[in-house]
Formats: sequence, structure tokens, C-alpha cells
Amino acid sequence: MTGGEARSLLTVEAYRRLPLVPASRRYAYGSHPSQFGDLYLPPLSGSHPVVTLIHGGCWQAEFGLEPLGQLAQAIAAHGAAVWNVEYRRLGEGGGWPVTFQDIGAALDFLRVLAETHALDLNRVVAAGHSAGGHLALWLAARAKLSTQSPLFTPDPLPLRGVLSIAGIPDLVAAARRGVCDGAIAELMGGAPHEVPDRYACASPAALTPLGVPHVHLHGRNDAIVPLDLVEAYAQFAVQAGDDARLVALDNTGHFEPVDARTPAGRRVIELLFTFW
Repeated sequence: MTGGEARSLLTVEAYRRLPLVPASRRYAYGSHPSQFGDLYLPPLSGSHPVVTLIHGGCWQAEFGLEPLGQLAQAIAAHGAAVWNVEYRRLGEGGGWPVTFQDIGAALDFLRVLAETHALDLNRVVAAGHSAGGHLALWLAARAKLSTQSPLFTPDPLPLRGVLSIAGIPDLVAAARRGVCDGAIAELMGGAPHEVPDRYACASPAALTPLGVPHVHLHGRNDAIVPLDLVEAYAQFAVQAGDDARLVALDNTGHFEPVDARTPAGRRVIELLFTFW
């Protein structure tokens, strides 16, 4: 890639300025101000598959769900309901174990939403961007957790698959590489060697095989989450018996895949509908 092409990649500032698109409805799944989600419904009758969408931002409170509204609307326009969820993050009481508990509660809240909306709970996919990709992958493995784990949930809602978008599938490897500038240790309450039991039940790599198909879409020019980290995990997941694959996109950085106007964003939507 030339210097001019590199400068044309979507920046974090441009990501923050993505069009704000209000949801069909906003629902609280808990009592904390950050325990809510925005539901985007397709303009179609009948029962809809569901995408649970999880934003990134290195698990930090300064990043919220708002930039993903435009992607949620675009997915809904293709025929799936989208549950764009917020959760407690670092700087507002999030971190271990709260962030994980919130994400699990948000997904399971679809059972409540299905009482009043035509949601097909047999066709639920989790999709997450960056740190949200980590959380989406983790959701797929919740049923494997020990009852002694603070992250354990009885009868977690099962997923049809996961799309990790510029995601972080291996917390240990990512922490060693300095991904998110120390936020992983802050999220987990310590480095991998300090709290190994926490990483064992919070890192998707430690819980692999996940048991559901997972696709990892990643830009070859991602300067935030190294592509080789995701390549290594995808290979490991296949060797462990999972249906996993990597989709690497040229001329794509960290943020293009969540802008529905870009070729990468359109590829995200296309991949989501391969799970049904």
C-alpha cells in the first residue's frame, strides 16, 4: 500500500463521526445506565433472524454503540433484526467480571424481546467489532464454563454462528503484543500470568473449540489488531475442530468493515447472511 492509500483509511475520528441512525426501539436489559440495547427491525413481515451486534473501543467507556447504528440499519434493511447492545466498560464500573456478565445478559434478553417481536431465536448470530469481536466469540463458548465461574450462566441462549470483525480472539496473545495499550490487563484485573484462571474463562482461544461456525473478517492494513494474530487463531480453531475461517481484505484498515457504505462493510452484511 502506498502512503497515499494508507492515509485514505478510515480513522478513529471518522469512525466516531459515522452517521447516527436511531433504532426502532431502545430497551433496558438491566438497571445500570449502560445496560441497554437498540433494536433495529427489518421492513418485512414474518419471523426474523437476529444479529446481536457488539461495538468495540478497547472495552473503554469513551466508545459507545452509536457509530454502529448505521451498520445495524443496513443489516436490518436486508431482512435481519439487529440488537445493537451497550454494556459497562472500563471507566464506568466495567471490567472483570461485569463486562462479560452484561454481554451475556444482553444476549439472553432476546428471549424477552421475542415475546413482543417476531424474532427467530433459532437463528441468532453474534457479530462484534474489535473488542466487540472478542465478546461475540466469547458468547459462543459460554455453555462450556464451569458452574464455579463468575461468568457462568445457566441455559445461555445458543448462537448459530459468530462474525468477528477486526476482532481480538486471543486475549493472552493480544496482551503480549500490546493490543489496546494495556486495556486487556485492565479489563481482566491483571496480566495473563497474574490471573490465569480469568483468562481461561474469558479468552475465546482458551475456550476453543467454540462449537459453532465463526468467521473472522480482517483488514490487511489493520494497524490496531495485527492480522497475523487472527490468522494464528483461525488456524488453531480449525485444528481444534471448529468450522472457522479468515476473510482478509486488501486496502482495509480497522474501521472500514463497520462502515456500511464501504466495500468491507457490504462484505460484513453478506457474510452475516451466510449463517442462515
